[in-house]
Amino acid sequence: MPSPGVAAVDRALSILAAFEDAPEPMTLAELARRTKMYKSTLLRLMASLQEFGYLIQLADGRYHLGPTPFRLGAVYQRSNNLHDRVMPLLRQLVADGTESPSFHVRHDARRRLCVFRVDSQHSTLDRVEAGMLLPLDRGAAGRVILAFDGERGDSYDEIREDCIAVSFGERDPDCAGLACPVFGPGGKCVGALSLSGPKPRFTRDNIKTMTSQLVKAALRLTRALGGPTDRLDAALADTAEDARPARRARR
Repeated sequence: MPSPGVAAVDRALSILAAFEDAPEPMTLAELARRTKMYKSTLLRLMASLQEFGYLIQLADGRYHLGPTPFRLGAVYQRSNNLHDRVMPLLRQLVADGTESPSFHVRHDARRRLCVFRVDSQHSTLDRVEAGMLLPLDRGAAGRVILAFDGERGDSYDEIREDCIAVSFGERDPDCAGLACPVFGPGGKCVGALSLSGPKPRFTRDNIKTMTSQLVKAALRLTRALGGPTDRLDAALADTAEDARPARRARR
């Protein structure tokens, strides 16, 4: 389906998007292959992107992102005030011994953006970094975002009811994750808090402990953002019940 926007702008943004998963600067030929544009078209568009600092050309002729995207990212963090609210929570989760915590938001119809990330104290980690774009339909954080955006299906109904998603090897076969929604004003899900790491460390007991820690963190962040906490309060009560299996069985 054709984009409703301006074609030249769409192409320029496609050039910038080509750098999202590029580990190193790229040649003009590599950019042409990734964007499926002619080199002559790329050169015209990149002249404007370089003028405004979105791209730079290195001494060896390759291209890389310039300082403007970094500056805009810093403006984004300052303007939405999330950084000062989220990062202390992530650091506290790590101090409490959890796996690596992250905060994810929806980026588009197919992807989520990892906005913030703090590595755990463990020696082995999963491969997630702030700024990465990840699939919405794979991984606990993505499925939480989809569930509270109204995605249909039994698994999403369960996530909406429990306010927790667990994933094993969905995005990375060696990793696992937990995720919980964070709500803003009006009850809208503004993002997902997650804990992720190597699959062997996601034992039954560890999942129980980390679920409680994660829901408590989501509750604090939801309160800070002015969102309703009734769903998360219920989820926290459920985790407390799950921690007392013998008492629960007698009921």
